[in-house]
Amino acid sequence: MGIRLLSGMQPTGMLHLGNYEGALKNWVELQNSGKYEMFCCIVDWHSLTSEAEDTSDLINKVYDLAADYIAAGLDPEKTTIFVQSSVKQHAELHLLLSMITPLGWLYRVPTYKEKGEALGLDNYGFLGYPVLQAADILVYRAEVVPVGKDQSPHIEITREIARRFNFLYGDTLPEPQALFTKFAMIPGTDGRKMSKSYGNHICMGDTPEIKTQKLRSMFTDPLKIHKNDPGHPEECPVFLLHQIYNPAFQDIYEPCRSGSENWGCVKCKKLIAEIITNHFMEFRKKREELLADKAQLNKILKAGAEKACAVAEETMTRVRKAMKLFS
Repeated sequence: MGIRLLSGMQPTGMLHLGNYEGALKNWVELQNSGKYEMFCCIVDWHSLTSEAEDTSDLINKVYDLAADYIAAGLDPEKTTIFVQSSVKQHAELHLLLSMITPLGWLYRVPTYKEKGEALGLDNYGFLGYPVLQAADILVYRAEVVPVGKDQSPHIEITREIARRFNFLYGDTLPEPQALFTKFAMIPGTDGRKMSKSYGNHICMGDTPEIKTQKLRSMFTDPLKIHKNDPGHPEECPVFLLHQIYNPAFQDIYEPCRSGSENWGCVKCKKLIAEIITNHFMEFRKKREELLADKAQLNKILKAGAEKACAVAEETMTRVRKAMKLFS
């Protein structure tokens, strides 16, 4: 067995380029390195912190995310892929950890205020989100969690909760380490960081027509008003996409910079649309095949849940014994 690793995403619809470049691509590389025992979760309970009032499409979103995981390269033979709500031990450990977690720790988590104000969230589940996230990690006794540096506070509070549990009940839960991974910040169609919350996202599973339509509307260099105006590619979101997906991006730098009459923003966006469409062509084909066979997806998720349950129950046996609970 390798180093045990846990990560997950919320099922909020098709994954976009930011999700892929920021997390999923790295997970596939970690899986293929052979160094890790991978647990990749679909955290459907977490999605309820902001979408509890309408769960009518939640199951379809779970299938969407499972298909995205596998089509992008996560291999069920190498990585345990499962749905959070299928492993009830997450909820049990969350309850027990909530009894020992001071409210002050939760109020100081940066995203509590930022995301709460942005989305108007003030429910108990949202406040306790970091405790459930800690349970997700600790129930597998995960040694590392792959994150960007902006997410390190979430790992730190998990470490604090584990430390407090061990102080009260004895050495039971390991403190996970953040595994900082490299990722590109993907701009959305409005120039801001790509996010479903902003409605500026381009999904890997979008049809070629939708990808082209979204990219055609994308913001470019605000100082380049006319086609022959000198451009500032280093400040242009479209050029950043070229740097990520176009191996020959340097070939368009000078024509853009000089305002060449043979190169303009329309042509630039058309080219990146073609490149991104081709880049994700095989992904989209695989994704459609997976979604056309829900029975196979169910089989994969059930097998993953069975493996995850076995590990989680081993942890909970230790936790119940440490806390001297009746069982």
